[in-house]
Amino acid sequence: MRRSDFHYDLPPELIAQHPAPRRSASRLLHVGRGDALHDRRIADLPGLLSAGDLLVFNDTRVIPARLFGRKPTGGRVEILVERVLDAHEFIAQLGVSKKPKAGGTILVGDADRLTVLGRNEDLFRLRYEGGDGVLAFLERAGRLPLPPYITHDPDAEDRERYQTVFAREPGAVAAPTAGLHFDEELLAAVRARGVETATLTLHVGAGTFQPVRVEDLAQHRMHAERYSIGPELCAALVRVRERGGRVVAVGTTVTRALESAALAQDREATLLPASGETRLFITPGFRFRVVDRLLTNFHLPESTLMMLVCAFGGYERVMRAYRHAVAQRYRFFSYGDAMLLDR
Repeated sequence: MRRSDFHYDLPPELIAQHPAPRRSASRLLHVGRGDALHDRRIADLPGLLSAGDLLVFNDTRVIPARLFGRKPTGGRVEILVERVLDAHEFIAQLGVSKKPKAGGTILVGDADRLTVLGRNEDLFRLRYEGGDGVLAFLERAGRLPLPPYITHDPDAEDRERYQTVFAREPGAVAAPTAGLHFDEELLAAVRARGVETATLTLHVGAGTFQPVRVEDLAQHRMHAERYSIGPELCAALVRVRERGGRVVAVGTTVTRALESAALAQDREATLLPASGETRLFITPGFRFRVVDRLLTNFHLPESTLMMLVCAFGGYERVMRAYRHAVAQRYRFFSYGDAMLLDR
């Protein structure tokens, strides 16, 4: 398949610029067995799950990853953190008229200084020279990195709503958006249904918004993202298989982490604890080993996320669901509505 196979026409006014009034107030398109399409609400989700299922969330926390600095000569530099590597180093995209060389300096605010360590294609490795560490520096000097299709500057609403209620592990520069629909009331309703919940961590990188620039998908190289799967989730996977339940991934990030670990371990259905880096590019024809159902938002045309969803739900089936969502005026992308797919 080629990039253009995943195009669909989306009226710009369907791109959600703000979240729904309540997290669980979004719409839900249930793509059922065969050709069935059901227009529902996220609040209906517990009734679409079965006792004994396992719902898996991504507990990554979005960091204030956008910075504005300057060169010693005064030139403006916009910095978008891609990944935090350790207490003092990180990888970032730089928006600047002339790219700095290794050893160069970027100043942020009155006192903070970054040193350019090197460059790999479009990404730069930077070192924060302060004593309090990168994450503390970003909390103090950074801004929330809203996606490029959200056109307003981040405000107080975004600081609350562009973060899941179960976000625990700082490191993402974009939210795992399927998780944004869950509030405490919906979580309680899911658990009351007899559905088990568990978490993993995948730190979403800014590369998630990078377009596929080649028509031949075999030539596309995925951005790297770090993930961690703990023993609690592994034990939950064993339990759900023993009782005949289904593994429901909340979002493409959960799907990539689970399937990346399964490939690395050459395992089916269950996993061992693992952490690592994934560049897994899931396209139609991929054989899923762990995830049985997928809850996900509506994604950009020709994006790697769109390709993953088509691989999971079937190309024709998913493309028809997207055409239905456009016709029914669903809200798209990060702050938009969701769909529930069976594999």
